[in-house]
Order: sequence, then structure tokens, then C-alpha cells
Amino acid sequence: MLEFNTTQSPTDALLATFRRHASGVSVITCSDPAGNPVGFTATSMTSLGANPPLVMFSVACGASSWDAISKAEYIAIHTLGERNLELAQRMAADHTKRFVQNDWVRGPHNVPVFTDATSALVAKIRQVINVENNAVVIADVVAGGVGEENPALLYHQRGYHTPAAAL
Repeated sequence: MLEFNTTQSPTDALLATFRRHASGVSVITCSDPAGNPVGFTATSMTSLGANPPLVMFSVACGASSWDAISKAEYIAIHTLGERNLELAQRMAADHTKRFVQNDWVRGPHNVPVFTDATSALVAKIRQVINVENNAVVIADVVAGGVGEENPALLYHQRGYHTPAAAL
């Protein structure tokens, strides 16, 4: 049974709650002002609406990708399947090693696109809302591509998983 623990800090409650909440895994990429590829693994990406086609995600302002994201005009958002586990882990690790493999190309608007993702959207940043040490990025989808179907990659309890059989 759900019980509220009034002695637990709100931060601890938030962390415990979102460890129990499975999220889809995506990779967000852009080019920095010098044209270098930049990106990170995100579990906060979601659709904001289909008319017009909008997406949103959050990013910590202290993240290694933040400076490039904050200056970018276009981004690519990749959804990942279970075959993309290594990509998700690499894009969440050392930022200097995220684009060392030859598994990406320049897509529309010069954004880096991983060719084995289950899908990719190219979007133009519409608005960035700074909130404390984080930012919410809202973007208009301008192009998209769908790759090979693959079971979803989820993040849950600090680890990557695939969904169980449908109920």
C-alpha cells in the first residue's frame, strides 16, 4: 500500500519515484558552433503534440552537451531499441568518446544522425525554458526517418531493460 513518508526529503521522494518509472531511451544530438558533433542520452524526451508536431526534453545546465544545445538551432532526436544498448551507454559516458565510432552521418541541417536508431526526428529549437539548474527544450519537428523495428529500450531502476511480453 502506498504511504507518504513525511520524514523523507522531497528530493529523495522524487528520486525514488522516478527509479520506479520506466522511461524510453533516446539520444539527442546537435552540432556545436564549430560544427563538431555533440550529444547525450536522454530519458526525458516526449511528444508535446502532433498539431503542430512538437517534442520536448530536459537537460541539466551543467551537462557537457548543454553549451552546444543552448546555442543550437537544430537537433536530432533518436529513439533507441534493444540493439542500441551500447549507443545509449556510450552517449551517457565520457563526452570525448561519444562520436569516435563510424556509426553516424550528417543529416538534415547538418545534425549528427545515428544510422541504426529505430527512428530519428530533426527538429528546430523553438524555446528553451531555464528552470533552476536545468532547462526544458521545446522543438518543432521538421523531418523524420524510421529505421528497423526493434523492441524498445527502457531505463528503469538505474538500468537498461526491454519490455516484457504485452499483457
